[in-house]
Amino acid sequence: MPLKTYRYAACGGGNLVLDIFLYFIFYHFVIAKQNVDLNLIVLSPHIATLFMVFPITFTTGFLLNKYITFEDSNLEGKTQLLRYFLVAMGAIVISYLLMKLFVDVMAFYPTISKIIATGITVIYSYILQNYFTFKVIDKLEE
Repeated sequence: MPLKTYRYAACGGGNLVLDIFLYFIFYHFVIAKQNVDLNLIVLSPHIATLFMVFPITFTTGFLLNKYITFEDSNLEGKTQLLRYFLVAMGAIVISYLLMKLFVDVMAFYPTISKIIATGITVIYSYILQNYFTFKVIDKLEE
């Protein structure tokens, strides 16, 4: 297994455990399985929790990827952050759609649905982080 893949698995695995742990805590104890009324819209508890946990794991995921997994990337930090944000937005859209499908349509338990959705987005994220967000630019490309 290439070192980069191992580091991604280790860092991503740690961030995934944090994500699922926070999701469980927020869903059961912060949101307390209640709808969240934002005046303009009402979010179901599993979707509100998804959006509450995102900023935390977005930050930890970016820092782990930048400084441990993809340390050889020579793109500017602000470029990496913008690209990471774009990939993360795609991942959250995928997660949102999968959560709606699994919980609202298929009636799966929210935490299990989150685990399945995250597994799917991990593959999407790794490919884009490796070839877009943290890619290495050859000197000839500049």
